[in-house]
Amino acid sequence: MDNLPPLREVINTHGLQARKSLGQNFLLDLNLTRRIAREAGVQAGVQVYEVGPGPGGLTRALLAEGADHVLAIEKDNRCLAALSEVADAYPGRLDVIEQDALQVDEATALAGSPNQSEAPCIIVANLPYNVSAVLLTKWLQADPWPPWFQSLTLMFQKEVADRITAKPGSKAYGRLSVLSNWRTSPRRLFDVSPQAFVPAPKIVSTVVRFDVRKKPVAPADVNALQAATTAAFGQRRKMIRSSLKSLGVSVEALLDATEIEPTLRAETLSVEQYYALARAYVALK
Repeated sequence: MDNLPPLREVINTHGLQARKSLGQNFLLDLNLTRRIAREAGVQAGVQVYEVGPGPGGLTRALLAEGADHVLAIEKDNRCLAALSEVADAYPGRLDVIEQDALQVDEATALAGSPNQSEAPCIIVANLPYNVSAVLLTKWLQADPWPPWFQSLTLMFQKEVADRITAKPGSKAYGRLSVLSNWRTSPRRLFDVSPQAFVPAPKIVSTVVRFDVRKKPVAPADVNALQAATTAAFGQRRKMIRSSLKSLGVSVEALLDATEIEPTLRAETLSVEQYYALARAYVALK
């Protein structure tokens, strides 16, 4: 793929043993990383925002597939030397910021990147497992909308992917299902065996692509939607008339306004009903 050494050699040279505290599981199969890049739509005329590049396996694939520019956010300073070697192999196309991705203002970071491209931006990442859902929620709450990115292609634990793509009435259906389907169109791409990683996790991983909707499925305030789903799914075994009490407004008025049966439970409400709840909640506050 390039003149860089194999990733196992890179890891050994730079002492990059994965740290559990950082949620690290390095993806070493370069054929697999190129598949992820292709499924994400990486090509010339696209720039990529990547989180947690580690030794640079996915980063190399993004560049090899032709991305105009990659901005990689890496919290672990042990990885910077390895990523510098990737930058040297692809001059002017890779910038690395040492920072916690949860604290980054992405649009500002992209605008200030030395090799910043005017090309459309997509997010592609093998996310650290311990912050994957938090990062996804951050990006789905971007303001204004449409956001600074056109799509997200992300690696999750399979159980998180199940929650993202779950339908109403299923056990996996929850807050991530509602939020993901509101502003994007998520779809599973493929599962990844534990053996593809170093160290091998105890779970199967899944790659999910989210295509951004220019307009959300229905109008709703993002903070109100978060409040409504948090209340409902926080006590999912209870009927909705009980679980929504934590919102601090009249539940009877809330349900009357949305024509939702008070005996329903959180997992049986459609995503459209949650948007209606969010709008009614704003009106009643």
